[in-house]
Amino acid sequence: MIDKTLFNVNESNLSMRIGQADMYLKEFEKEVERAQGASGIFRSKEDALGRVMILNEYAPDDPRVKDLFERARKCIMGATGGSTEIKDDMLQYLRNEENIRALYAQKSEDAWNALLPGYQDKMLAKVFPAPDVLAVPEEEYLGKYVVLDEVRYPMNQFMGVTGEFIYTGKRSSGMYFVKIDSRKWLGPYEAVKRYRRLVDSTMMQVDKWTVLGEITGVTMEVPEPGEKKVGGPVYAPVVEPVALYVPGHVIGLYDPEQETSGRFVGEEEVAAIKESWYTVKEVPEDVTPERLVEIFRQAIKEKNYDLYVDCIQPERRLNPTQESLLLYHWDLHQERLHGEYVHAEVVPDATKITVVKGYDDKSGLDSYFLSKEDQQQIAAKYGDKVEYASVQTIAYDKNGKQLGSPVRRNLIRTNGGRWYVRDYEIRF
Repeated sequence: MIDKTLFNVNESNLSMRIGQADMYLKEFEKEVERAQGASGIFRSKEDALGRVMILNEYAPDDPRVKDLFERARKCIMGATGGSTEIKDDMLQYLRNEENIRALYAQKSEDAWNALLPGYQDKMLAKVFPAPDVLAVPEEEYLGKYVVLDEVRYPMNQFMGVTGEFIYTGKRSSGMYFVKIDSRKWLGPYEAVKRYRRLVDSTMMQVDKWTVLGEITGVTMEVPEPGEKKVGGPVYAPVVEPVALYVPGHVIGLYDPEQETSGRFVGEEEVAAIKESWYTVKEVPEDVTPERLVEIFRQAIKEKNYDLYVDCIQPERRLNPTQESLLLYHWDLHQERLHGEYVHAEVVPDATKITVVKGYDDKSGLDSYFLSKEDQQQIAAKYGDKVEYASVQTIAYDKNGKQLGSPVRRNLIRTNGGRWYVRDYEIRF
């Protein structure tokens, strides 16, 4: 708050003080304008409002002070952030996901309960303390199966001399080394990742796993994640996974018959279940830039990965590295639409289209003097015509409050063809 002793007002200095307050208020107005509806910290706010308040207390009937007061009021309203009405259909994607999450949680629990009895006769009698492999005959544990709860990954992951493992247990009660550099881990693990991407965005990061696995050998390692090993070596049974279970979410199974070496229970049914969700299923060839961004948003909200990819410029999805980036940013988009905002609106009047390469009769005057053949000859000299479209979106949370300033996403088309999203990475 401004100190009244520094900003004292009387009849002799009233006009000067009004001018000073106006200067500070203009700075506040500029900050609000630059924010474009976003709320945040405005450096000029306290200085501007404090001066206007003091003036209003001294001369509330002065027309100049009234004008300052009204401008200050509008600034405050603008600084609280924009808003919109969150309609029921904007949140349908969350309800759809909750329903399918519950369905797959039950499928996975039933599958886990059905899986365990098949290994009951081969289960190790007691998981902990772990077998002392230096004292117990190997026939008492090799080929046996164990269920290991709360396997910490990636926290307890380490690279050893004989392979890559997760350690679970303690030195005092014995350890198991879960082998994670073979397809028996990678197959189920990738299946769980697919489940997260296709079904359940609430499972953004799993750090505790339940593992059903077979004891296949013994090794000696220093079970420490860091590069510098300071502890002593440990002899422990090596466990190769059969299934990875995340209670309340999913079970991933090792399946050597699958191309991916793994699957999650009910994976083959996901596409059919989600088909009924989709409000958009394809991108029209004559799609406008604004509509393409709306389709891109819906593809992410409705977990339609194929449509998401089809929205993106083909040159940005040509090789495995680019495909990996598509998945990485898909995960980020999913996380944001479940943890930060629930909807993003396109601002149609803010779209800007620019020709960045090739011939363009911007004014329309060329066509007045030149025939179509003349224009085609000129266009041929310039080569391909490439256009960029900049489309603005505003994101809102579940209460309808605007989050951050509007964002611009760039699109591209060549020779008047279909529009594609270029910078798919940026947030809404």
